[in-house]
Amino acid sequence: MGVTSQEILQALKKVIEPKRDENIVRLDMVRNLNVEGETVSFTVVVKDPGSAFEKQVQEACRRVIHEEVDRGLTVNVELDNEMISLGDDISVGDSSGEKRQQTSGGVQNTIAVASGKGGVGKSTVAANLALALADEGYNVALVDTDIYGPSVPKMMGMEGEKPRVNDERKIVPLEQHGIKLLSMGFMVDPEKAVVWRGPMVTKAVRQFLGDVHWGDVDYMILDLPPGTGDVQLTIVQTIPLTGAIIVSTPQEVALADARKGVAMFDNVDVPVIGIVENMAYFTPPDLPDRKYYLFGRGGAQNLSRDLDIPFLGEVPIEQIVRESGDDGLPVVRSHPDSASADAFRTLAERTVEQVSIRNAEMDPTQKVEILYR
Repeated sequence: MGVTSQEILQALKKVIEPKRDENIVRLDMVRNLNVEGETVSFTVVVKDPGSAFEKQVQEACRRVIHEEVDRGLTVNVELDNEMISLGDDISVGDSSGEKRQQTSGGVQNTIAVASGKGGVGKSTVAANLALALADEGYNVALVDTDIYGPSVPKMMGMEGEKPRVNDERKIVPLEQHGIKLLSMGFMVDPEKAVVWRGPMVTKAVRQFLGDVHWGDVDYMILDLPPGTGDVQLTIVQTIPLTGAIIVSTPQEVALADARKGVAMFDNVDVPVIGIVENMAYFTPPDLPDRKYYLFGRGGAQNLSRDLDIPFLGEVPIEQIVRESGDDGLPVVRSHPDSASADAFRTLAERTVEQVSIRNAEMDPTQKVEILYR
């Protein structure tokens, strides 16, 4: 069996950029990764040309790959300078054509959590994924884009809160449980129904997503509304998404809609980095060795195989997941030793792995580090 991209990236995590004290994979410095037979090629994008790290990083990469993977591999490492490759005037995700000014902060990766239908636990998955990533040390933002039924204020214990606006007339996200939060639920009266039509919703979403000061964010998790309509298309066309995660239950009716969700992202050239099977099984507390498949068995896993999309894991049915969301402290934090919390941490690990592979295989000029101000 040949060498895989995952093995190469795992080895490269041992190469540390000393100024930021993080490995080069986590810092998104590995690009153009290509593995063909016994030859591995990639580019390391450095921030500080002429530094001691730049002079040593090529040999360090070759050494860890030979030590951790295979000494017989031919390893070709090129260097690139991020400041030269990316330039100062690149416009990203700005439909008006105006250039966005680069600043010292920005959003590195944007992950849309979506489903073809409601009721599959998409918001629960998004919230717990965000917290699991934060527990791994990443700077995380969670954005609830559901106009008609926002869930984040309730699930994160922030009902009734309102974000402030800074001197630049930008919305400043709220913070809770160590992550940045923004939801349409913070903007509208929770006692009133939103009855906007499509064009008004589209305009609101664009303004909502564009006029925010995020600062430094490693992972922005977007909790999309269910379905494949105007709002979803507006979001995926407004934001330069890194990828999407599809949430489904095992039952056939949910899988049919999940397939439509995958098709939507394919149509707009957004990679689906994986599928999650929520409410996969139930284990009674007094029978820890038993699993009851209430909604079917392995449906989402089979779908991921059929569509050749990574399977990111299965989340069991547990009462504490519902109770924790209702109490404003999702299960990853409220019951960290539970089976559900463990499943969400696995989801976070596999999400990071898939994003790392995607980013590493990109050309340096295709990924702009600063996406938002």
